Amino acid sequence: MRNLITFICIGFILIPYSIILGIVYPFSKKAAKKLSDICVKKFPLRVFGILHKIDGFMFYGYDESKTQLPEQFMIICNHQSLFDIPAFMRFMPEVDLRFIAKDALGKGVPMISPMLKSQEHCLIPRNVRPLESVKLISDFGKRAKEQHLVPVLFPEGTRSRDGNIGKFYSAGFRTLTEACQLPVVVCAVDGGWKIADLKGLLKNIKKGCYRLKVLKVYPCPNGKEECTKVLEESKALMEAQLTEWRAKPLMER
Repeated sequence: MRNLITFICIGFILIPYSIILGIVYPFSKKAAKKLSDICVKKFPLRVFGILHKIDGFMFYGYDESKTQLPEQFMIICNHQSLFDIPAFMRFMPEVDLRFIAKDALGKGVPMISPMLKSQEHCLIPRNVRPLESVKLISDFGKRAKEQHLVPVLFPEGTRSRDGNIGKFYSAGFRTLTEACQLPVVVCAVDGGWKIADLKGLLKNIKKGCYRLKVLKVYPCPNGKEECTKVLEESKALMEAQLTEWRAKPLMER
């Protein structure tokens, strides 16, 4: 019953927005973007607020870790769930985030899909050719730099099913850094893999938690070797942070 109440409350927030944006978008992309810009600053806070109020679900955003952020930057992070997107919006409302994601997310996901489309996030078709993917990411990186946006890349390329960090792929990372020429902010997220599907939501949402933290800031890497080094070190930092969090999962309650 508690889960049903949670879903109804969140639905009252997300579904009207999705419907309105779906109506507005075909007629005015500019108006749809303005609406999305407003909503993404408010909705993630409200959604996590509902989860906390009804289910005791905790969001741990380590604000002190953001104190050394540069004026503009790009982000890399491990990937566990669709919730990673609103979690980042909840964690960094002060910047304009733009995600690199599969184009399947641009269809049928309340709030997420209309937001990704109207704000012109980088949506990569599943069967796209490598050269086309490179161009999409490169154009996106240049646009992000020009418009003072913060691009977010998940180097694993897919969500982790068990919370462990998978292989990092360097091609997209190198393309993005070359295009945007921005410092690289390394983050870690945990908790999303437990609520990544309906079964997980029903089982783990009560008194669960989500964590998101900035781990390190690198200057923009130049060349293949520097990109590889940053990715390898970043993965090790993320794994160490997950190990630390999981060793004392209830300390912050």
